[in-house]
Amino acid sequence: MTVSAIELGRPAVPRQSLWRYWRGGLQGSEFTWAVAFIVPYIGVFCAFVIYPAVYGLWMGSNPSLYPEVFSDPIYLNTVVNTMIFLAFGVNLKLFLALMLSGFFMRPGWWNKALLMIFVLPWAVPALPTFISIHWMLNGEWGLVNNALWILFGIDGPSWLNSRWLALGSAIFSHVWKWTPFWTVILLAGRMSIPQEIYDAAKVDGATGLRRFTDVTFPLLANLYLVLTLLATIFLLGDFNSVYFVTGGGPANSTHLLATLGVVRDMLELGKPQLGVAAVMSALPLLIPLVIILMRKLRTSEAQL
Repeated sequence: MTVSAIELGRPAVPRQSLWRYWRGGLQGSEFTWAVAFIVPYIGVFCAFVIYPAVYGLWMGSNPSLYPEVFSDPIYLNTVVNTMIFLAFGVNLKLFLALMLSGFFMRPGWWNKALLMIFVLPWAVPALPTFISIHWMLNGEWGLVNNALWILFGIDGPSWLNSRWLALGSAIFSHVWKWTPFWTVILLAGRMSIPQEIYDAAKVDGATGLRRFTDVTFPLLANLYLVLTLLATIFLLGDFNSVYFVTGGGPANSTHLLATLGVVRDMLELGKPQLGVAAVMSALPLLIPLVIILMRKLRTSEAQL
């Protein structure tokens, strides 16, 4: 005796329901055209995203690579550089973006025109931007040192021949390039806050600073956390800021994990497996940070 789906307490499901679900209500030539358009995209995605990711994980899965990586003094300096770059790069650009988004909330056509000019560093491609900064920081005939001499009579330092000056220059370049991007996002978040809330706070006697601390920032807190997470992930994979500004120099002292594995291990030493291992060593740093930020985000959502 067979047991029907109704007797088991489940609704009867037609045999072809799954197939109809995948078809999405498309019939005949519509379904054929949908498949024809989506299959090339899936192929490109697998070829340029899935395959490189899986192949990279396979190359870095050899445990014998990591003792060599961790015993390298240049790698240890690179970890310190990456932590400094994260601390200053993420927090500085998001703090500036938060402040500047409030400035661009002011009415007036001049403010909109200024916003269009402000986003130009982000709109310009990264390659010419960072190469231009590299030449501007040249210690002998760069624009920065020439300006210091003409305006103040000061001999500027060799920006790219000192580890800390070069690393600071790379951080400044990264912040200058990407602050407009995060400013636009936070500006959109500010514009989504109803004006009635600000009016009510103003009636209650809240000053500009109190309106920011009691109204604006609490309403933007979840967005700010998400942007912090995204900025951290993007910065860990940032190759251009360091490579085109400092080249990892002087003497491999300003590399990040993203540049050390590619420039030195893969290109100079010809050891791609070692380079992948160096890049993958950032995962123990990234995964706990993602978990902490996601838990903080859930806690903030539960309190709203």
